[in-house]
Amino acid sequence: MNGDADFRISRRAALRAVCSGWAASVWPQPESPRRLDVHHHFASPRYKAMLAEAKRQGWDTFQPWDAKRDIDAMDQGGVATAFLSVSTPGLWAGDEFTPERDRAIALARDMNEYGARLVRDNRGRFGLFAALPLPDIDASLKEIAYAFDTLKADGVGLLTSYGNQWLGEKSFEPVFDELNRRGAVVYVHPTDAPCCHGLANANPATFEWLADTARAIMSMVAGTPGAVSGRGNPEQSPATRYANCKFIWSHAGGALIGVAARVVGAVSEKDLAGTPPVNSRLYHIRRFFYDTAGSANPILMQGIARLAGASQIVFGTDYPFGTGAAIAEGMRSVGFTDSQLRAIDRENALRILPKYT
Repeated sequence: MNGDADFRISRRAALRAVCSGWAASVWPQPESPRRLDVHHHFASPRYKAMLAEAKRQGWDTFQPWDAKRDIDAMDQGGVATAFLSVSTPGLWAGDEFTPERDRAIALARDMNEYGARLVRDNRGRFGLFAALPLPDIDASLKEIAYAFDTLKADGVGLLTSYGNQWLGEKSFEPVFDELNRRGAVVYVHPTDAPCCHGLANANPATFEWLADTARAIMSMVAGTPGAVSGRGNPEQSPATRYANCKFIWSHAGGALIGVAARVVGAVSEKDLAGTPPVNSRLYHIRRFFYDTAGSANPILMQGIARLAGASQIVFGTDYPFGTGAAIAEGMRSVGFTDSQLRAIDRENALRILPKYT
């Protein structure tokens, strides 16, 4: 080939390279999958049918859900593995559990088996936070045994409240004692309790879900006011009782930052700079984990990092209501270092989910 032809070919190659780089800057390309998404929802056909019947908040978003569409979104957002869990309203559609008890128990098994199949059929892409048919204690204990021992679930996915009961209340002790015995990961998603569906004529997603998250956290770190043990001493908090559970709270702890001085108490500059006493409220707040879903802004991220530590923040998308691409883009402008972002993307979660190293 002569010199002129060689020049033309190299010039064309150069133009292609420039255009390719320009296109990538205009249309961002998928990121290499590496993130662990701890806040990620799914729906079996039976669960879709229940949601369509109930028409609770977000029901229609789940109707077109399928694994292929989900994995495509994961790839676009650089998510290696997503941990599947049930979203609001959980396994029962109304405010009274008793009429729906049998269906809720069956639906828990259906969702867990469906999730386990997704894990098996898409090796490495999904994990499972199993659903429990709370507030039924006996059925939930049976489902814990089946989910962990047979389905090999990675943890459980719970709601912040069931009826007008929050997770730290004594009625749930048998379930949490068993989860504590197993050292389980306990992912918690918000809901709106019967007391609070339409407060101030507001959509519960705008505030109530965040408030319910703070209530559930308070029920864990504070327990029942004035409660005493059988020996007449002040009763230990549920968070102390369930010291082996690894809690993940959605949406950066919801309204926790706004009410920190009331829920945690010890949030002065001196408190935050020191080491909290073992089993104090601040101690537990700093051992809990908090996800990024719906919270990738500097106010919430810097607030929870100051209160709990950036090491306790884990990546979450709230798929199909949010995406890894959107959360990752938001997290780039919240004030964290590259090292902190890498830890949030993956490394922090690996401390409680080491199987995915």
